[in-house]
Amino acid sequence: MLAEKGAAMRVLVVDESPERAEILREGLRLAGYEVTASLTSPIALLKTIDELAPDVIVIDTESPSRDVLEHLVVMSQHTPRPVVMFASDAEPAKIRAAVKAGVSAYVVDGLDATRVKSIIDVAVARFEDFQALRTELAEANTRLSERKLVERAKGLLMKTRGLDEEAAYAALRKLAMDRKLKLVEVAQKIVDAADLLGA
Repeated sequence: MLAEKGAAMRVLVVDESPERAEILREGLRLAGYEVTASLTSPIALLKTIDELAPDVIVIDTESPSRDVLEHLVVMSQHTPRPVVMFASDAEPAKIRAAVKAGVSAYVVDGLDATRVKSIIDVAVARFEDFQALRTELAEANTRLSERKLVERAKGLLMKTRGLDEEAAYAALRKLAMDRKLKLVEVAQKIVDAADLLGA
């Protein structure tokens, strides 16, 4: 998703102030980034991300509004990207709300052009770590639900066919191999059939 090695990272700027946005864009260009677009409102955020596929979102605001945070939550669910937010508001509740909405780096008081690159680098690294953890968690949850499904199917076979645990598992495996299906797919079919028959 992020820029190819050696290619300039593509940045989408969101700033309600056109004057401030121009300063931000210039700072980003000087730091070696490609500014894909500049929005004055987050309303078109998802559409713009779909069209331009930026690597990073940089938001400059006095204080993150509820509207901005809601758009970030939707973006984080559908097309997650590292988000750097420069804001004047240092209120802890605002910072927590921004981070919860998907902000990777929340920088208070000042956009210093000399620090932009290191701030974005940290935000990208933090975002990548978070995405890796999110993927790991999703995979662990999938494995756990698949294991529960196989255990339930095994239990149904033990009950309906009078098999012990080992024999029920062997029957599941044989069914899976005979039908060229995954074990969990066979387990799902058995559980679905049992539910249908009210077993």
